[in-house]
Amino acid sequence: MWFDSFSLQLDSPLGTAAGPITERRGFLVGLKQDAVWGIGEATPLPGWTESSEACRTALDTAAAASTADSVERPDPTDTPAAAHAVDLARLDATAQRDTQSLATVLRKYGFDTDQPIPDSVPVNATIGDGSIDETVDAATTAVDEGFDWLKLKVGVQPPKADLSRIQAVREAVDDGVRLRLDANGAWNRSTACEMVDQLAKFEIEYLEQPLPAADLAGLAGLRGHGIDIAVDESLAERSVEAVVEAGAADVVVIKPMAVGGPSRAVKAAAAARDAGIEPVVTTTVDGVVARTAAIHVAAAIPEVTACGLATGSLLAADLAADPVSISTGRAWLPAGHGLCGAEFAELRDGR
Repeated sequence: MWFDSFSLQLDSPLGTAAGPITERRGFLVGLKQDAVWGIGEATPLPGWTESSEACRTALDTAAAASTADSVERPDPTDTPAAAHAVDLARLDATAQRDTQSLATVLRKYGFDTDQPIPDSVPVNATIGDGSIDETVDAATTAVDEGFDWLKLKVGVQPPKADLSRIQAVREAVDDGVRLRLDANGAWNRSTACEMVDQLAKFEIEYLEQPLPAADLAGLAGLRGHGIDIAVDESLAERSVEAVVEAGAADVVVIKPMAVGGPSRAVKAAAAARDAGIEPVVTTTVDGVVARTAAIHVAAAIPEVTACGLATGSLLAADLAADPVSISTGRAWLPAGHGLCGAEFAELRDGR
């Protein structure tokens, strides 16, 4: 096993309730299994995963303990990004060895179905927290490019400003375009209740993480008022089972990087489906290796709804050419075995 660090600048800062994201720092991980090299990515994001320093330490420990026959897997609870990288590298090697796509291998972790793996999955466009004009321009551009789902970042600006932005977008796009909102846990219970009441008239598909991650009871109390409630950051602190038990969500937003790897993401999606909760797969604004893996995770989920996977354009530069095509509002799976056949050969050999 080997790993190397990288740093990727965003094309422009991405505002969230936890502060602007301007850079994504992480590690590429190579792992040899049955004479086949797999590639993985750990791109930690504090608040969702461990720190960069903790991730490096976990990968150091895993590399030191690895042998020709086995690799020490980092703890997905304490260091989910490091665990993601090792899990992904192992799965990539396994899928290449078995001459299967990564999605085919992943489906076995949660779904027993004869449905074929799709050649593409629907995706939403992510709209930042800009001014009304900036938000409308971004939304209409995305619709013109073929996106039928838009996810708007809210919670950074005052509630009245967010309502004005949402209304402007709703009026600017066709009624068939579905709107999702992501507050990143920015509101308290009072503000969230007021916003849910105000938002119902805009036909919002779901409101993501309106309350802090730990407030499952508060999230449960927001359900049934005209807007589905989605949880995201809550899954970084609690399991899907805990969210189900609390009745806290209609939708779970699963980030493979934050839950500890692609295999755990598929298992979480299956557990959600079993409980009647819809899974959505997104990234933490990752590099191309992890983004490609997330698209395979989404494809492993039968009849998956639109996912937050069209995030490559947020980066000013990337680790390699993107093997995934985003067009007509869909992400098209790359050809070849494993992640994308030989597309990442230079990355695997770049240690």
